[in-house]
Amino acid sequence: MTEKRTALYDEHAKLGASFTDFGGWQMPLKYSSELAEHHAVRNAAGLFDLSHMGEVWVTGPEAAAFLDYALVGKISAMAVGKAKYSLICTEDGGIVDDLITYRRPAADTAGGGTDRFLVVPNAGNAKVVAAALAERAAGFDVTVDDASASTSLTAVQGPKAQELLLRLVPAARHGLVTELKYYAAVEVPFLVGGAGQELLLARTGYTGEDGFEIFVANNDAPALWQALAAIAEDGELTPAGLASRDSLRLEAGMPLYGNELSLQGDPFAAGLGPVVALSKEGDFVGKAALAAKKEAGAGSTAGRRLVGLKGLGRRAGRAHYPVLKDGKPVGEVTSGQPSPTLGYPIAMAYVDVEFTQAGTALDIDLRGKAEPFVVVDLPFYKRAT
Repeated sequence: MTEKRTALYDEHAKLGASFTDFGGWQMPLKYSSELAEHHAVRNAAGLFDLSHMGEVWVTGPEAAAFLDYALVGKISAMAVGKAKYSLICTEDGGIVDDLITYRRPAADTAGGGTDRFLVVPNAGNAKVVAAALAERAAGFDVTVDDASASTSLTAVQGPKAQELLLRLVPAARHGLVTELKYYAAVEVPFLVGGAGQELLLARTGYTGEDGFEIFVANNDAPALWQALAAIAEDGELTPAGLASRDSLRLEAGMPLYGNELSLQGDPFAAGLGPVVALSKEGDFVGKAALAAKKEAGAGSTAGRRLVGLKGLGRRAGRAHYPVLKDGKPVGEVTSGQPSPTLGYPIAMAYVDVEFTQAGTALDIDLRGKAEPFVVVDLPFYKRAT
C-alpha cells in the first residue's frame, strides 16, 4: 500500500525527522532524541502532527439520536462546545475504535438549526469508522461527511501550552483559550500569516499533560506549524514524534488501539465500563452483547482485566511478553517500556482477574528470564493540578 503523507511532511523533513509507517501514513517517529522530546512535553511543551487522525462530520436534525445509536456513549447529553470520549463497537461487543466526539453549535438552515458533531477516530481506523457510521446512518435524518483527507490536526501539549497559544491569539480573545475547560472546544481567531483565522481549538490530548489540539485545513497547516514554532523561545516548544507520544500516553495510562483495545476485547476488560451507557434510552449497536459481558463480570475472554505493572528491576517488558505468577502464564503485556519521567519500567497488561489487585507480585518473562513487577493502579503518572 502506498504510504500517505500529511500536509506537514515537508516541515518534518526540514527538521530532520526519522519517519515510520503508522496506519498507512509516513509519520515522524522522532526528530533527534525521543527522550528529550518526552521530557520537553512534561516540562515545557511539545508540538505534534496528528493529521493522520480522522475527522468525520455528522450533521442533521437527528444527529444526536443517531450517534446515541452508533456509539456506546450518550452523545445526546453533551452540551454544545463539549467533547466526549467514547467507543464504536460491533454487534457482538468488540471494539472497532475509541474516539472523541465534539458537539459544535448548530448550523442555521432554512428549516431551523441542524445539529453538528465532529467525530475523531484513530488513524488506522478512520476509513473503517467513517464507513461504519455511514452504514449505521440508514433510517436517520443525518449526513455523514468524511473530511479526513482535507483536514490537518496539530497539537501543543505541556505545561507551557496555553502560554504559547496566547501569543497567536488577539489579546481581546484570550478568554476563549484561558476559560476553555478540559474536553471542550471553541472557535478561536489565530494570527497566522499576518491575518486572523478562525480555527477549532480543543483542550484534549493524549499525553497526560494540559494541552490543545487545533483543526485546520490542509492548505493552512504549514503556516500554522511555522507560526507556532516562530513564537516560541528556545526550549519552550519542541517538535515531538510518535515515539515520545507513545511513552507519554503509556505513563498516563491511556489505551492504544491495537494494543490495549481490539475487536477481540471489550470495554469492561479494558477498564472502560463507565464509557458504556447501558442505561440510555433506546437501542445502540452492541448493547445486548455489552450488557451480557457486564453481567458476566469477568468482562473478557479468559477472564482477564487490564492492569498497570511497575517494574522492580531495570529491564522493561514489551508487547506480547507473557506475565507470570509462580512461573505460570497468567497474562500478556500489551504495552511496556522504561518510564522517562518515573525512572523505572512500566507496562500495561491483561492479567487473570484473581491477580489484578494492586500490590500483587507478578513477573514478566523477558526472553526466558523472569523479571519482577507489581500491580499498580493506573495511571502511572498524573500531572499536578
